[in-house]
Amino acid sequence: MILELVEFNTPHGWSRKQVVEEARTVVSKWQANKELKRKHFLLALDGKTGGGVYIWPSVAAAQRAHDEAWRQSVIKRTGAAPIIRYFDLFLLIDNEAGTVVEFPAGETTTRAA
Repeated sequence: MILELVEFNTPHGWSRKQVVEEARTVVSKWQANKELKRKHFLLALDGKTGGGVYIWPSVAAAQRAHDEAWRQSVIKRTGAAPIIRYFDLFLLIDNEAGTVVEFPAGETTTRAA
């Protein structure tokens, strides 16, 4: 599994309420994406940075969802390009469900010496 971390500037002067209202407008889009396993909406405690944590089956799936049109929409809305990082999600502890899930090796990179 791939964990994608996306960070972006929140529009200057926006309140938490405005950020949440904006996020609600894209819920159906993300629900319709059958490749997306899970999405968490984030807001830094100072309100200056928003973000998302996405769980995908592959980097390619993430990149299909976050294409150039999406990137340009973020730039238009926030004034800056988003920062995107990918991680190999290999172990998940879910205390609410009482489960531990270990994912098989996927798209990983070995760190160079």
